[in-house]
Amino acid sequence: MLDLWYELTTILLPFQWLDHNFMKNALLAVLLVTPLFGLLGTMVVSNRMVFFSDSLGHGAFTGIAIGVLIGGIKPLTALVLFSLFFSIVITVIKNKSSVSTDTIIGVFSSTAIALGLMIMSHGGSFAKFSSYLIGDLLSITPVEIGMLFGVFIGIVLLWLVIFNKILVISINPSLAASRGINTLLIEILFSSALAIVVAISIQWVGLLIINSMLVLPAAAARNVTSNVRQYHLVSVLFAIFAGVAGLILSYYWNTATGATIILVAAMLFFTTFLLRNRFIE
Repeated sequence: MLDLWYELTTILLPFQWLDHNFMKNALLAVLLVTPLFGLLGTMVVSNRMVFFSDSLGHGAFTGIAIGVLIGGIKPLTALVLFSLFFSIVITVIKNKSSVSTDTIIGVFSSTAIALGLMIMSHGGSFAKFSSYLIGDLLSITPVEIGMLFGVFIGIVLLWLVIFNKILVISINPSLAASRGINTLLIEILFSSALAIVVAISIQWVGLLIINSMLVLPAAAARNVTSNVRQYHLVSVLFAIFAGVAGLILSYYWNTATGATIILVAAMLFFTTFLLRNRFIE
């Protein structure tokens, strides 16, 4: 599969920045993961879940720490498992408790990051995992690309199943429940999908900025769209554009790829923010 990708990019995209296979791998990874950020980010922004998605990064960091502490578990496996557990626990408690959502998320988020930092710093081993803070997209391997492809297919299929339900829940949870929608189950499925995307991407995008990749494309799209279909389509297109442009610019500027992608996404947000009145009219 990758051999075909290499041949196609060599023929169709004969650019200097694609002379190396690691750049071709990075481009394919961008084309697989950024649409997921654009898609899921629409609901994160619409449902005011920015704080929640940010906390998933903290939970993922703790997952790495726990995997290291236990031993015998690959960091990525520990990342995904703990992130899933973290997202499900927060979602369940949020739905069952009378305490405000922000408070619950804040408690779990602060606890997770403190626990992760404590475990990581024990014995001076923190430096070995500092790469997770800034990410390294150019280090992605063919095996990881295969995993990304599987996640991409799974998330898209899940989205087709739950989209209408999660949309109704975001508008009016009581109405959704009255129509027989299991709101807790749908929210768990959505938060789990969010946790998986964050967990597998954090090693390439970086913990410090992972939440920005969820928020900025969707927020920019919201500035210039007037209906749900446009909102989702433009958010995905903005995410892809930011990913590809950021990858190319980071190659020529010799900068961190994840951070460069976020700056392009931020540029899109500020541009659409300034132009939003023209689109609304």
